[in-house]
Amino acid sequence: MRCTRSVVLGCGSALPDRVLTNADLAVMVDTSDEWILQRTGIRERRIAAPGETTVDLGLRAAQRAIADAGIEPDTIDLIILATATPDNTFPASAVTIQERLGITGGMAFDLQAVCSGFVYALTTADAYLQNGLVKRVLVIGAETFSRILDWEDRTTCVLFGDGAGAVVLEAQSGEGTIADRGVLASKLRSDGRHKEKLYVDGGPSSTQTVGYLRMQGREVFKHAVAMITDVIESVFEQTGTSADDIDWFVPHQANKRIIDASARKLGIADEKVVSTVDRHGNTSAASIPLALDVAVKDGRIKRGDLVLLEAMGGGFTWGAVLLRW
Repeated sequence: MRCTRSVVLGCGSALPDRVLTNADLAVMVDTSDEWILQRTGIRERRIAAPGETTVDLGLRAAQRAIADAGIEPDTIDLIILATATPDNTFPASAVTIQERLGITGGMAFDLQAVCSGFVYALTTADAYLQNGLVKRVLVIGAETFSRILDWEDRTTCVLFGDGAGAVVLEAQSGEGTIADRGVLASKLRSDGRHKEKLYVDGGPSSTQTVGYLRMQGREVFKHAVAMITDVIESVFEQTGTSADDIDWFVPHQANKRIIDASARKLGIADEKVVSTVDRHGNTSAASIPLALDVAVKDGRIKRGDLVLLEAMGGGFTWGAVLLRW
């Protein structure tokens, strides 16, 4: 049975110029390269320059994705920006990116699901495309988490970095089989009972301040590995696939131990796992599109490959998307 598929036309990413190494952090807080590397797998991360914002990074990633797709910006009907660090409380940063791209038609909005943001945004874009509301969607994950870190808290400031990634999706006709290109299945979840395990202690309505990121690291690790199973099993069940069918696993780049444990639990071979956490750190909603772009540009992910995306973030939120590149 023919159906509409949300097909990836192109991807792009952007990183700040400044590299912050573990050795640099060891001068700032009581930590060491060995301590960070052993617990997280992170060697370095990028930090936005003064005045460099989420919109700046998101715009550069968007421009590269649009160029990679070979389309004109004004053919985009919808922009969804996944971010927890917008430039302003309002308007949505997506609207600013829309303006800077020279787009005056269509619509744009931000989506907030923290580290699960890109998976949530991709699923939302797919729904708009499948229902015929739009023809092309620009999905962006962009963050400047360095702006919400307590740089005296060594348990959190060593984990996060800044960056952006983007993809362009287009509605195309498919045969209704798993051989189709595009998004094949997705599953999203949330459970607000876990809010206190990972949150920012500020906000416009509560404290009238931005606040800092706070995290119960061990609790997050424990739940991260356990929670991803249900959403991934769901996309496998929806498509009649299994871990053996996956060409590439692109998880949220939170922590190498979480990535490794998740792959082991799912039975996904190490050589199928795309990991950039060593060079990017945790870039929240930007981590999956950043990793995707790296793996596409270096030739690993090719047209026709079956790719599994998975993320978990504050809330807790979590989700998975299965797509054929």
